[in-house]
Amino acid sequence: MSLTVVAECLASPGQEDRLRTALEAMIEPSLDEPGCLAYRPYADPNRPGRMVIVEEWTDGEALDEHFATPHFLHAERVLGRILAEPMTIRRLVPARG
Repeated sequence: MSLTVVAECLASPGQEDRLRTALEAMIEPSLDEPGCLAYRPYADPNRPGRMVIVEEWTDGEALDEHFATPHFLHAERVLGRILAEPMTIRRLVPARG
């Protein structure tokens, strides 16, 4: 069963462009990872400093491996300097109906 991840970020005032750049730099290397099915950042049109990344992974193990990649660790360091609050990460699975 695949795993969907929704990660929310809020840039500190004046750091909006750096946030966008950091998240866009994650797209290609993340999509190149074996377990990544989708990776797409979205901007909140009503709040320029808020961005959401929607990701899909084959499973939790693939996501855990993502968190250990050099590109993720680099982005984590950058985000630590530019976010107004810690990033929120939600792991979601399909609802059973």
